[in-house]
Amino acid sequence: MPLEIPTLAETRALSRDAVIEALRVGALPGNCPAGILADDNGALAFLVLQYIFRQADEYLPDRAGEQMLQRWADIFLPGGRKAATYSVLRATLSGPAGTVVPQGTQFSQGGLLFQSTAAVTLGGTDVATTLTVRALTSGIVGNLSNDSALSLIAAISGVTASATVIGIVSYGVDIESVDSLRDRVLFRIRKPPMGGDADDYVAWAREVPGVTRAWAAPHEVALGTVTIRFMMDDLRASLGGYPIQSDCDAVAAHIATVRPITVSDIYVVPPVPQPVNLAIGNLSPNTPSTRAAVLASLSAMIKQRAAPARAVNGALQPSQTIYAAWQSEAISAAEGVDYFDLSTSDAVMANGGRMATLGSVAFI
Repeated sequence: MPLEIPTLAETRALSRDAVIEALRVGALPGNCPAGILADDNGALAFLVLQYIFRQADEYLPDRAGEQMLQRWADIFLPGGRKAATYSVLRATLSGPAGTVVPQGTQFSQGGLLFQSTAAVTLGGTDVATTLTVRALTSGIVGNLSNDSALSLIAAISGVTASATVIGIVSYGVDIESVDSLRDRVLFRIRKPPMGGDADDYVAWAREVPGVTRAWAAPHEVALGTVTIRFMMDDLRASLGGYPIQSDCDAVAAHIATVRPITVSDIYVVPPVPQPVNLAIGNLSPNTPSTRAAVLASLSAMIKQRAAPARAVNGALQPSQTIYAAWQSEAISAAEGVDYFDLSTSDAVMANGGRMATLGSVAFI
């Protein structure tokens, strides 16, 4: 049963009762020394009880706070919590031929600082010379889009005042969230390493910075092969969480360092989105806030339920169908919804590489 502790008032009352019993008196006047000491002792006891109550939560990783959870991660996860990384960008700069832009030259953009990683010699005022800069602030905030301007902190004679971003060499990612870390720790405890089973591949993929979800499908392509699909919900939020080729290469490179040599081939690919479209009739109340709540609830349900082909208890399963009952349940759970009509069927995925995503939702 869950631990319950008395309130401050109850603790003080218990302390007063103990003093009354010890002194063999009928009651304690409110401002008498014994009453004041009893109240103080009760308050101190309440602080101790609060500490014990918190430690009961900290004892296991499913409810531990961030600091204690990191200790669990250091014990169970290779590398512990995934650290934030710094973005590295390619940019172009123009200036008089032969002008050297030293290593460590700083640029700014929107309050962020970037620093060149190597000295470059400019080719001329009409020549765009490429240089590489590294963000001095970690996280996805440094992943600037192409054509972003990087202003020189200190002017260089004859050189244009700003460089132009032309690409990203490596993406910055934020420090792993507490929810993601907790999920990985619990996954590791519940599914300990088994020498290269499907769950091991999921754990290895999720060790890569930016990876939030992963699935492994053994023997999907051929006997002895493993297919890994994964998502990067935060780093690739603008793409719906779906990774790009360089992300797949990074996951494949990491898995190559830890996988058993007996596996013939490994395929690391993104899931292919398959939209689930719905038509909701007679929504009540049919207000913007209710519609927004419905969309949010449907998105959360699909994110939780959707999965491409993957192993479950060692057996290969097809891509997860999004059942009509789940769709109806998600709409009903949306805040403010009274009633609605939903004419739909189970959303069956076309093949093992497909994964459900919320498509168009019509309110009719």
